[in-house]
Amino acid sequence: MNEKLTLTQEWDKTFPKSGKVDHSKVTFRNRYGITLAADLYVPKGASGKLPAIAVCGPFGAVKEQSSGLYAQTMAERGFLTIAFDPSFTGESGGAPRYMASPDINTEDFQAAVDYLSLRDDVDRSKIGIIGICGWGGLALNVAALDTRIKATVASTMYDMSRVNANGYFDSEDSEEARYAKRKALNAQRLTDYKSGEYALGGGVSDPMPEDAPFYFKDYFDYYKTPRGYHPRSLNSNGGWNVIGCMSFMNQPILAYAHEIRSAVLVMHGEKAHSCYFGKDAFAKLTGDNKELLLIPDAVHTDLYDRMDIIPFDKLVDFFQKNLK
Repeated sequence: MNEKLTLTQEWDKTFPKSGKVDHSKVTFRNRYGITLAADLYVPKGASGKLPAIAVCGPFGAVKEQSSGLYAQTMAERGFLTIAFDPSFTGESGGAPRYMASPDINTEDFQAAVDYLSLRDDVDRSKIGIIGICGWGGLALNVAALDTRIKATVASTMYDMSRVNANGYFDSEDSEEARYAKRKALNAQRLTDYKSGEYALGGGVSDPMPEDAPFYFKDYFDYYKTPRGYHPRSLNSNGGWNVIGCMSFMNQPILAYAHEIRSAVLVMHGEKAHSCYFGKDAFAKLTGDNKELLLIPDAVHTDLYDRMDIIPFDKLVDFFQKNLK
């Protein structure tokens, strides 16, 4: 319950430090006893209790990448924010490393809400979350579970259950394909158990094959170049364990999305390969406080860090309207 973390104190983000916010490192604990590391961003000169936002993602990234950029930018706009590393990744605790879990990762977001709710400088009635890429789908799962969350943004989202069970574009959506995948993963479990180590699945390919699909090249352009590379990022380096995301196959995270009562904004690049995840997730939502925003000509990673494309003015309006 008192896991000691080693936190980097120097600025090691993929984006410049803002002079409009105060930055510090913080930690908090989830209900599994795993200590999570986060970057805290507070508007300079702020006083009183502020609306707060927890940010995480993309899936396989770290808080020094896209989530930190979102958090810092929203802090510039008047929100107290944290960007955190999920369990088993980045500077957060948990072993073995490089594992993912629909349950534990949902809990990570809820633990962030716990932390924010108990800060003296946060208005606990005004807490929202932002999930990017695979964490967009997880954010919707959290919104269906956590009644303390007043507003949720799913940005350039993946449904990690769907992509693990069905493959990209549902190209492996059959019992036979899933059986073959399960068989291979269970064989890998035995290999890992015998070796005493978990084999890594590999991050983004480097070099990238010339005939690779565009979306692979899109990921390379972010994770493997100075634009987004980070030494602690799974996607920039060795990736998840081969069996790291196995449990997503049998645990649909959007099963209760239609029961989300709080406000939701699903935003996606119109030309993103992943846009079908956002459109289909939005179709599950009910109520008049849900919105789908399709950004013309934008691809998947444009919403990771492109300041001229990410609609931060829209995000500010959305949270100001719904954090009340």
